[in-house]
Amino acid sequence: MHAASREALDQTRSALEQTLAANPSGGATGAKVGQELFQVVGVLEDNRALRVSVADTAAPVEARQDLVRGVFGWKVDQTTLDLLLAAVSRDWSTPRELREGLILLGREALLRSADQQGQLQAVEDELFRLGRIVAGDPQFEQLLADRTADAGAKRGLLAEVLYGKVTAVTEALASQAVDRPSGMPADDFMEISIQAAELRGRSVAVVTSAEPLTEQQSDDLRGRLTSLYGREIAIHNDVDQALLGGVVVRVGDEIIDGSVAGRLDAMRRSLR
Repeated sequence: MHAASREALDQTRSALEQTLAANPSGGATGAKVGQELFQVVGVLEDNRALRVSVADTAAPVEARQDLVRGVFGWKVDQTTLDLLLAAVSRDWSTPRELREGLILLGREALLRSADQQGQLQAVEDELFRLGRIVAGDPQFEQLLADRTADAGAKRGLLAEVLYGKVTAVTEALASQAVDRPSGMPADDFMEISIQAAELRGRSVAVVTSAEPLTEQQSDDLRGRLTSLYGREIAIHNDVDQALLGGVVVRVGDEIIDGSVAGRLDAMRRSLR
């Protein structure tokens, strides 16, 4: 996002936090706001003129807000409408970045709902595992990523995989990611999982190993990484037998390759 949009997102996020803090309702408010924001995004994506108009910084704030009231006032709860009014009162760099901001806010509302229900870590873990499952089945992922396919059919396909295995919040977030994907669903699932970790005050380390880490290994590695980076680290373990042994650790854009395969590759390069 451009700087203006990042500022607009931060300001609107503050409004979301205040709204949910004032109306916790055991997570029900966050769940409803999140789902309704996703519905708003769907309307904006289907109507380019509306999408451009609500993000038009050349138009008076009052005009943008009146347009939002006219279109969405009868479709969403007052809580969601107030958040939308706050969003369009900000200066977003492009209509697309307003759309991206509303998606992030919708996801955060649902994640905060999970937090209020004591399920945030479960949602984080479920989304990570779902991302690994989908990434491991390219044909299935292509079906979910197809923007020309019927959204309802894709949600139904995903629901068959998720039914009875994940929390309601995870299912809602995953369904939104495949409804109108901007990229590959596995990447979206991972991004939302990281967003959940950040909401818990943690950074994510994706640790790829030849065999699943034991609980003791995870705890030891978490301690080392927390000490190294100076902040709490959440461990997400991925398995790739091609590594032969050792681990590859990715934290943000930084990669630490301590795998056997990585060391052999480095040795081969040094002998050239």
